[in-house]
Amino acid sequence: MRRVFGKKKEQGPAPSLDETSSKMGGRIDQINQRIDGLEKELRVFKDKIKKSKSPAAKKGLQKRAMDVLKRKKMYEGQRDQMMGQQFNIDQTTFNMEAAKANVDTVAAMKAANKDLKQTLKHDLQVDDVEDLADDMAELFEDFNEINEALAANYATPDDLDEADLDAELEMLGDELEEEFEEEDATPSYLLPTQPSESPGQKDSEEPEKVDEYGLPAAPVQNS
Repeated sequence: MRRVFGKKKEQGPAPSLDETSSKMGGRIDQINQRIDGLEKELRVFKDKIKKSKSPAAKKGLQKRAMDVLKRKKMYEGQRDQMMGQQFNIDQTTFNMEAAKANVDTVAAMKAANKDLKQTLKHDLQVDDVEDLADDMAELFEDFNEINEALAANYATPDDLDEADLDAELEMLGDELEEEFEEEDATPSYLLPTQPSESPGQKDSEEPEKVDEYGLPAAPVQNS
């Protein structure tokens, strides 16, 4: 049997989806070119039918145009069928790539989950984090107490009442105002002295002379 029909041909690896889609795309392009050529022939027959005046010639042209139209429809059917197959292949390719991406995503998530468990178990335990947080809170509380102690005003007693302070401040203001009035007053010895009139003294008499201190001036002897 092998001598009559020959040795069975071994099949190679199946083509990939991308290769199959690419080949089908090339065949679709070829069919489109044939369809374009048949459309040109149809336009030529239409022009000849319009210009033909003989019924017999017109009938022959119509028959030939009908054959061209049938071939065009046949190619269009093949093209549409092949485009549907190519679409299915492309969808399969997309789904395969999405499935591979999902597999990689799941594998990466599993590895990350495993690493996270190991980290939480050995390097980042919850109890240690809570203890660290408590220690930090105590340190900040002590630090605030130290700052308050350093900022305390030791010169001012804490048991003073604000009402008492206001009353004392008002009294101090009154005392200062009295001192200012006394400082502004002119001394009595600097005030001008008015001479007193002796009994029986006339207005025409000269007033008694006084010195610069307001005392009676010494009499001046005539030489």
